[in-house]
Parts: sequence; structure tokens; C-alpha cells
Amino acid sequence: MRKFLRPLLRTAAGAVALAALPATAVARPVAPPSPETPRLAFERRYHAVQHGGFVRAANATISCRAPEAPSCTAVRDGRTAVNGDFDMFYVDVDRDPNTYNSSRAEVRVPAGGRVTYARLYWGGNLRVGEQKPPQDNGRVLIAEPGGEYKELLADTVVGHRVAQGADAFQASADVTELVRKSGSGLYTVAQVNTAMGRSAAGAWGGWTLVVAYENAAEPLRDLSLWDGFDSLDSPVDVQLSGRRVPAGAGGRVGLVAYDGDRGIVGDSLTLSTGHRSKPVALGDAADPADDVLNSTISEPGDVPARRVPAYANTLGYDSDVFDLGSSLRGGGDQLGFRLVSHRDAAWAGALFAAVDARN
Repeated sequence: MRKFLRPLLRTAAGAVALAALPATAVARPVAPPSPETPRLAFERRYHAVQHGGFVRAANATISCRAPEAPSCTAVRDGRTAVNGDFDMFYVDVDRDPNTYNSSRAEVRVPAGGRVTYARLYWGGNLRVGEQKPPQDNGRVLIAEPGGEYKELLADTVVGHRVAQGADAFQASADVTELVRKSGSGLYTVAQVNTAMGRSAAGAWGGWTLVVAYENAAEPLRDLSLWDGFDSLDSPVDVQLSGRRVPAGAGGRVGLVAYDGDRGIVGDSLTLSTGHRSKPVALGDAADPADDVLNSTISEPGDVPARRVPAYANTLGYDSDVFDLGSSLRGGGDQLGFRLVSHRDAAWAGALFAAVDARN
């Protein structure tokens, strides 16, 4: 069933209202839903230099069928497997008969923080055992902590491309006002337009809510969010604003990607700090440096943000955050990131980075 509830968070133009941004911020203006395009080059969506950083919430919208697949429970707990091995079915946690998929994840804005920008990204594969029509690519439902669903429309061009056996898309919308008013807690996203079933390409889909905040108690940082959409046949390259990063600086970088398969090596996220520096491959215990697109939702720290459900292997959805501390030991004058996949048929959706602007 593909019903949508009555829209509650829309302007006359049909998009979420644009919240005021700080004077240092740059963001593309909100517009009514736009036509789809098969490729979207990565461009900087948001930039600010402020005391603060990024947090994010994310979850998958589809997983293996546990009753029909004895190994599905073990895979959800982290065993290596790929989505093409399973008959996939929707994740649906909200007990609402009007939705066919839904999942939750926690936004953790630090105490004393104020949200300055927030954007929701969602996407998936429309062609698996079933073929989903693309008409609903640009809309989802979102509910703030303790709130009810509101219809959300994409406020920018939607990426939609048929390639590599998949019918893939990503859409996004500004939700700054909603997150600023609602604050920390579990957000629910439903009705992401993904197909269920089984195919060689596999079923996959998910959502990520990226939130920039300012907090006077934290270091001054350069915050950048880039987005686009395309298969990773070619690398995605982005650069910071040209600000020199001091030696010993700290920082974090996050990515959003689709259909990364655990165990298929050859995909990496690298950091370059200057013209003569050798790129450093980023990775951690959850994401090997040669398999960063390994179906994980991960972040630094001993206590990860809550997710419902909290599958360790998301079977084709990646939303990962990496610590940059050791990689920035020597500083740099031209920081850049490269996301590439040499063997995995993956898709890139967004990158975001917060890097200390001074010691």
C-alpha cells in the first residue's frame, strides 16, 4: 500500500520552509520539486565556519526476510553477505497500516548546540523482484521525536539513473526548521521508494539526516556538505574551501552511499592534505580502508546513536563517519577527499566534513 498522509509541513510551493542560516553559511535556495536527471555532479550544498560540527542520523529501509532465510539473523548481526543473496523485504517499525517501510534513528545535538542546517537524504533501487514507479522518488514521510508524520518533498533535482542492473535514485530536502525546533531524539522516516524482492543487483535503500550545529564550547571548525548522485564508475572528488589546516588539527568526515557490498574490496575514501602529500586511506574497525562501502552505519565513539532496527549489516546502505585526527597530524593547505569503487557497483550520494580551523 502506498498511501501518504495529509501534508503538514509544506509551503505553498510544496517544499519545507527554508530556515534562516547564519551569516557565514552558504546554501542553495529551496525550490519546488525539480525534474530528475541521470547524473548529478557533486557540489557543495552547505558551508560555514563556526564553533560546532556535524551530527547525523541514518537507517536502512529494507533487509533480508528473516523467516525464509535461516542465515538472515546472523547477517543482520554482522555476518558477511550481500543483498543479491537474499529475498529482501521492507523494514517497517511504526505499526502504521498506511506505510510499507519505516525506520528510526537518533539525532544527538550536543548540549548547548544550536542547529544551523539540516538536510535529509533518501534513496534506493526501484528495480528488484518488483519494479517501482519513479513518481514517488521525491517524497517521503518524516516524524520528529514524539511527533506525527509530515509529508516531505524534495526541494532540489532528483538523481535517477538506470545502470548496472539497478534503477537507482536519491532525493533530498532541507529540514532545518523541523530539526531546530525538535532537537535531539529519534526521527522516523517512512515511504522511501524502494523495491523489494531478489535480483543480481540486489535490493537496497535508506536515509540519512545530516545536521550542522554551532556550539561556543567547541573548537572553530570549517563545515562543508557536498552532494550529488551517480554510480562510482568514476571517483567523486571534493575539496575544502582552501583554508589552511593547522598541524595537530582534528576533524571528522562522513559519507552516504548505496549498494556497497561487504567483502568486495576495492572501494576507499582517501584524504589528501596538499599538493605533495600522499593520499591517506581512511578506515576503522567497522569499515576497512579497502572496503569502506561495506553496508554499515557507523561513527566514532563507544556508544553509537540509537537506531530502530540497528542491523550491523545493512545489506547495501552505507552512512559512515570517520575520525580524521591521525590523518591531520601534519596539517595541510589543500584538503580533499576522494571516494572511489574499483569493483563494487556502488552509488555516491553525499559527503560532509568538519575540520578544525585552528588549534
